[in-house]
Amino acid sequence: MSGTVTSAGVRDNAAARVDEVLARLAEVDRPEVFLQVRGREELVADMAASLTAGGPLAGMTLAVKNNVDVAGLPTTAACPGFAYLPDQDAVAVARLRAAGAVVLGATNLDQFATGLVGTRSPYGAVRAAHRPDHVSGGSSSGSAVAVALGICDLAIGTDTAGSGRIPAALNGIVGIKPTLGVVSTDGVVPACASYDCVTILARDVRTAARATAVMAGGEGAREWPTDTPLEAGQGATLAVPSELVSMAPGWSEAFDAAVDRARGLGYRIVEVDLAPFLAAARLLYDGALVAERYEAVGDFLDADRDADAGVDPIVDGIITPARDIAAVDLLRDRRKVEALRHEALAELDRSGATALLVPTAPFHPTIAEVDADPIALNSRMGTYTNFCNLFDLCAVAVPAGEVDEGDRGTAQFGVTVVGRPFHDGPVAGIAAALAGELDRGEELLVPWPLRAGVSAVDLVVFGAHRRGGPLEHQLTSRGAVWRGPVRSSADYRMYRLDTEPPKPGVLRHPDGAELLGERWTISPAALGSFLDELPRPMQLGRVTLADGTEVVGFGCEPTAVTPEADDLTELGEWPIG
Repeated sequence: MSGTVTSAGVRDNAAARVDEVLARLAEVDRPEVFLQVRGREELVADMAASLTAGGPLAGMTLAVKNNVDVAGLPTTAACPGFAYLPDQDAVAVARLRAAGAVVLGATNLDQFATGLVGTRSPYGAVRAAHRPDHVSGGSSSGSAVAVALGICDLAIGTDTAGSGRIPAALNGIVGIKPTLGVVSTDGVVPACASYDCVTILARDVRTAARATAVMAGGEGAREWPTDTPLEAGQGATLAVPSELVSMAPGWSEAFDAAVDRARGLGYRIVEVDLAPFLAAARLLYDGALVAERYEAVGDFLDADRDADAGVDPIVDGIITPARDIAAVDLLRDRRKVEALRHEALAELDRSGATALLVPTAPFHPTIAEVDADPIALNSRMGTYTNFCNLFDLCAVAVPAGEVDEGDRGTAQFGVTVVGRPFHDGPVAGIAAALAGELDRGEELLVPWPLRAGVSAVDLVVFGAHRRGGPLEHQLTSRGAVWRGPVRSSADYRMYRLDTEPPKPGVLRHPDGAELLGERWTISPAALGSFLDELPRPMQLGRVTLADGTEVVGFGCEPTAVTPEADDLTELGEWPIG
């Protein structure tokens, strides 16, 4: 009987949640956002199963861009004549569902993910969440607006040229674009297969990061390297453009304010020349790389089709001419991209920057303005996003205030933190800080690559390497992340060593005590470099914690502890500060 009551209670809870979502969908009255919404009973059944099974995303609702397969829902890529019915989920969708996410339905997009405006769809232009006469940004337009209007908790987008970041910025939400390939694109209609990326949209970095960690890995995903950094650390250096281009009135000032906020949070700011980044951005559409878009859907566009196929003429005009691009031109432009990538990353290396901070979008046009000049305005929209996947970079777009545009109203403004390949953890941490998520006394953001299974090693420190200690930088500079305090088992004694700076000598001893230390997590390669530079008499070995587990930790050579050494065991910890 109790099981029946519990089951009924779960279903009632599930039904209430689903009804709340459907009521919100009806309330906002945005028929252009979703192309398909699943039936109530199906949603209630999935929600009940989610709440029963639990998982990191239990009870969360998910919208899916309609160029990503959801079993049983037609995949149209916003082109009715292209539609097909998949019999299984895309890998990313399947992983989110397995973690508890409930798919609400499929969302509108710029057709074949070709556009950054959200207007290129026969199902209607997707209007911005807070400025209905303005574009929502694309191509993940419906997904972004569904999140921004509070219809769903999460949404899948895709991002080749900025399609997951631009709509995030224009609608005041968060978009995570991970390093290429760490999230499988199996089950995704390709736009430019070499540069496509599955992204997550959410209202805060923490939720987006949790979902991205779930999506990452699995069949067809790229492996994390052993030197993956996990966190940027306090006082990291951010590069910003030495000159801003294409910005609307008031938007440069909004970016300056975001930079000032970053500086106030303790980040060091340096300027870099963005010329090689911008040169690569122009190649994505203006060069031969667009041939990949034709390779993806050219056969369909070339086939005889009737007027009901719903091909957008602007998209057709971008993709179809690419059939005539010569292979030698494509190879030449790829070599240009690689040369520009080398130049751009060398610029970042010279600056000592951990990440690059840029405006996400340089302006926010109305739907009428885009209709009047669709190609030029779309190209301008991608000024600060197009280069990212060409250079194999990761990025997180976050809200950064508003711009008062006078008679035009108030625009949402956003910035993007851009990082080197596989620097997803540091980039997400910086983005969370800039978004104010670390200002509310919350726990530190656990780097999502760590949740995704990146190779890492726990390291316990007892003295100068603790947070606030003089050698903490030796860990943070290697991308190590602080995980919290720990205590050793009662089998250790601590002595003050005569080193510079002073360090504790920790030795196993039958007449010992529990010692307070800290757990850090670090990549295997970084731990190796740390060990190579570790001076005698310090050693790394196995340390037993109070809960009986064994981790890598600090000790010292027994001969380093002289009879004159101060015994700090009774204190139970090394004094910091």
